[in-house]
Amino acid sequence: MHKNNNIKAFVYLLPMLLLLTSCKNEFKGCEYVAYFGGEIVNPNNPYVLFCKDNEVIDSIKLDKNNRFFIQFDSLAPGLYSFKHEPEYQYVYFDKNDSIMVRVNSKDFDESVVFCGRGYEKNNFLMELYLKNEKDKYKMFEYFDDNFADFSKEIDSTYAKANQFYTTRKTEIKWNDDFDIFAKASLDFNYYSKKELYPLVHKIRTGEDVIEQLPSDYYDYRKTINFNNVALSSYAPYVTYLSYMLNNMGTINYHNHFTETDLALKTNINKMTIADTLIKNETVKNNILNNIAFTYLLEDQNVVNNNKFLDCYTKLSTDKSKTNEITTICNAIQMLKVDGTLPEVGLVDSNGKKVSSTNFTKPNTIFFFWTVNAKSHFEAVHKKVMALKSKYPKYNFVGVNINDRTEDWKKTLDTYNFKGVTELHSDNFEFIKNKWAINKIHRTIIIGDKGLIKNAFVNIFDSQFEENLR
Repeated sequence: MHKNNNIKAFVYLLPMLLLLTSCKNEFKGCEYVAYFGGEIVNPNNPYVLFCKDNEVIDSIKLDKNNRFFIQFDSLAPGLYSFKHEPEYQYVYFDKNDSIMVRVNSKDFDESVVFCGRGYEKNNFLMELYLKNEKDKYKMFEYFDDNFADFSKEIDSTYAKANQFYTTRKTEIKWNDDFDIFAKASLDFNYYSKKELYPLVHKIRTGEDVIEQLPSDYYDYRKTINFNNVALSSYAPYVTYLSYMLNNMGTINYHNHFTETDLALKTNINKMTIADTLIKNETVKNNILNNIAFTYLLEDQNVVNNNKFLDCYTKLSTDKSKTNEITTICNAIQMLKVDGTLPEVGLVDSNGKKVSSTNFTKPNTIFFFWTVNAKSHFEAVHKKVMALKSKYPKYNFVGVNINDRTEDWKKTLDTYNFKGVTELHSDNFEFIKNKWAINKIHRTIIIGDKGLIKNAFVNIFDSQFEENLR
């Protein structure tokens, strides 16, 4: 299957590869010239973003054939990412690499195929990533097992993955710089399972196995370089640290706290441990940002958010204007109870641009949805229709985010949700920053005075209706 995909990608991208071959003499002009291009099948938008450590380096426009191409006169070797919103994947460049990629946005990860100079390393990363993803879903059934059976299963799976890694490393002969990421993809998938096991096992079976774990169970932590800047924004590493810190930051006497207070205390614990464990400022800030962003995805009250952010600002040294957590902090401050909902631009069903203030009337509920989450789209509208019948004094406004206008309209045409005002955000980043929209279940409730009653509530929460009485 993978070889067939390579052949197909080669055929589709042959014109670009020929162009690169004809330009090979240009490499002599600059030691670090590099090329990146490819094709996006079924594009979601007309751009591909080329990024380094979550920062956009270049925005590349698709042509009429949905292809893109860019030359970098000086590109430092290392790990980059390319984004076609809302998806992304990594791409590694060695000196003078010329990499082409073909992606189908409707099956993003499974369709990614690289070709060109440097393709082998990148296809290896994709193969290992897909193996890990497949293994991730399969592994959940093993979290129910006793320790001996669980350990036997993950050790066996790791041995097979390690064999694949060793074989490909010998065949491709990649350098030590790339091996940092290849080895991280292998090891941190394994370490993550070990961190998750005692927590997930207890949730799923009710059994606490902490006392049954061998004394050397967490010894692998001693081998990890927590100050490796190269890995500071690499998903397998960041995900592992999230699991590890969640494991280490767990509060045993959780019955003493409410659910929201427990979440606050646990996440402050995690940040404090990260501050103690990680000395490199770049790595520590990235991890603190990850903890903060994950916490702020949850439906917390403003008081707890402020306590959390006070701790975050004391520990983080990232004071840059581009810090996304700072943006979220500022948005949260503007979403206090009895405050005025900040204005954002929206688009109505006729394609006319309108202001959110036109719909911010007394007793209004804003909810959010996206075409990419069909089950949520259907469930939230079903919930809204039931609420509308039960609470007729409320106006319901559905805001579609992060979708193309045509996809939004096409989806609505398939359904019939009477009495619901449907609007579309044509600038997702703006509305996300203004209204702190980081979770699709999030709902904003405007009270009978036209002011914010609750801007951080989950519409599927069992206590949601208490806000409407």
